[in-house]
Amino acid sequence: MIENNETIDEFLARYTDDVEEAVRKAAAQEIMPRWRRLAAHEVDQKAGPHDLVTDADRKAELYLTDVLARLLPGSVVVGEEAVHANPASYGAIGGEAPVWIVDPVDGTRQFVRGEEGFCTLVALTHHGVVHASWTYAPADDRLATAVRGRGAFLDGERLYAGPPEPGRELRVATSHPDYTTDEQKRDLLALRTPGVAPRPCGSAGLEYLAVARGELDATAFSWEAAWDHAAGLLLVEEAGGTHLTRTGEPFRITGGNELPFTAARDAATARRVVALLAGEA
Repeated sequence: MIENNETIDEFLARYTDDVEEAVRKAAAQEIMPRWRRLAAHEVDQKAGPHDLVTDADRKAELYLTDVLARLLPGSVVVGEEAVHANPASYGAIGGEAPVWIVDPVDGTRQFVRGEEGFCTLVALTHHGVVHASWTYAPADDRLATAVRGRGAFLDGERLYAGPPEPGRELRVATSHPDYTTDEQKRDLLALRTPGVAPRPCGSAGLEYLAVARGELDATAFSWEAAWDHAAGLLLVEEAGGTHLTRTGEPFRITGGNELPFTAARDAATARRVVALLAGEA
């Protein structure tokens, strides 16, 4: 637990392993026992047929909310399912208290289909700055972590995104058509140009991990929900990448961004994607 006037950095120096343990336990106890075993009554719709929630989402978030709030007294947990129940709770991200941002199952649709492309995302933020993140893919037991200023790691190995190979098409994961408005689809059509190979994204958290590993060159996303982006954006930054909105400013997890935005392996790639999205290239 955080003690006296301990800073966020001091807390992280002592308790990152405890957070990792909580993430792994949430997956082991609440997510994986339901993977490929979901009954019909354990799956519900939220905003529509493409916006699903399962008992695994709800129970894993409850587990993480309890453990993380106790680990860091005075902190607040902003989870995707809790915000669905009480939208006003999202505002805590811009408040004075440290905030844990939690997406218990990122890629719920893939999870429901029994596919491996889902993960659990946790980020620790304060005053709108992401200080640490955990991206756990339980189906193949991969854990990516990042602490601001200390690098990004996958299963203990340092991640370096690096620039794309010169002359090769840019591989860009974009907002999935099922989750975009007609206007957003038109914005993203700008990426259908020679030298760019866009494709619909899967789990946002795993796409960010692919950028941090240098397997994907960039993303182009058209929504702001912090639980989808906070963990991955820090992972990309600490692997040497960057992120920009359509106006050329860094993405803010507190909101109010000019969309779409990109996270990319390097600054040059980010600027190229943003220029295309802004109709300047």
